[in-house]
Amino acid sequence: MRCSCCHDEIKVRDGFLRPLSTRAKLDLARVPRSSANAAQAAISDLQASYETMSTGVRKSGSLNSLMNVFGKDLALTAFMIFGATCAAAQDANGPLTPPPEHDVHRVTTTQPAETLPPLPPAEIIKEFAAKEEKFLRARVQYGYKKSIKLTEFGPDGQPSGEYQLTVQMVLDSEGRPYEKVVEQQQSTLHALTLTPDNVKIIGHLPAYPLIPQQLAKYDLRYVGTEKVDEIDCYIIDAKPKLLERAQALFQGVVWVDKQYLEVVKTYGKWVTDLGDERAPELPFTNFETYRENVEGKYWFPNYARADEYLHSKNSGDIPVRLVIKWTDFKPLVASAAPTPAAVDAAKPKP
Repeated sequence: MRCSCCHDEIKVRDGFLRPLSTRAKLDLARVPRSSANAAQAAISDLQASYETMSTGVRKSGSLNSLMNVFGKDLALTAFMIFGATCAAAQDANGPLTPPPEHDVHRVTTTQPAETLPPLPPAEIIKEFAAKEEKFLRARVQYGYKKSIKLTEFGPDGQPSGEYQLTVQMVLDSEGRPYEKVVEQQQSTLHALTLTPDNVKIIGHLPAYPLIPQQLAKYDLRYVGTEKVDEIDCYIIDAKPKLLERAQALFQGVVWVDKQYLEVVKTYGKWVTDLGDERAPELPFTNFETYRENVEGKYWFPNYARADEYLHSKNSGDIPVRLVIKWTDFKPLVASAAPTPAAVDAAKPKP
């Protein structure tokens, strides 16, 4: 569809609009500002396009301490820009069955890998893991707006209940980060409840599980290649070698940019020896998470989604959806390095 207010071609999903990160714009973001200005002139006619995230489920993770409050954690900024002209299409989609390439069963299969890439898989893993730690350290220095949206669907596939909470990460008078509620709509949900404890539990799951210190806990396997937002990616399967009681480990798939060896997408769940991790009142376990390039050098989660069914004796299986979106990334403290305690708390515990 095309938005009448700006004539940009857009695609709508989950009541949110997400810009497609083209390779040209990503490459431009990585060069110095002086070079970028010259390069921008060469692509000045390139219009911003928007992608539909029309299938699959989106997963996000978040970090402890400062990352605890990230909320595997959506501001409505992009939605408000396009206004009512796009509203009719925003919630038209009912819950979707995850497509085969994003099905959770893929993360535990033993299917043979495609032809090995030119770069040895061990080197790919080493490189992206080092950058994951770099992104983790940068992430705890940034504030954001975060919106969490819960939706229930009726037998006709249309939304029958909804609740949305928007918060903003800010610093208190003593410089400690916390999430301030900036918008909270009246809930029309019938079966689900988003409590502060639920938000906190979602936020406990780290966004960067595969940092160098954690690699020994995983069996990592090269699976093949796939495009994500026009970016050619390697697919790496991650499976815990041994499940633990004290620490949830990631079981899923990561998509790694072939050119820069940076993770741009993840899909999977968090597991312990007791089973899948989730908030007690919510059924969501598997999340598909996309990342956004910030300042041309960091990849931060910006959209996560999970689709599940809530089992009810009276109403049967109710399709439900959780969407989390982060926007407006800004440094919390300009030119200040994170404290060792903050970084250590954000890492998965050994």
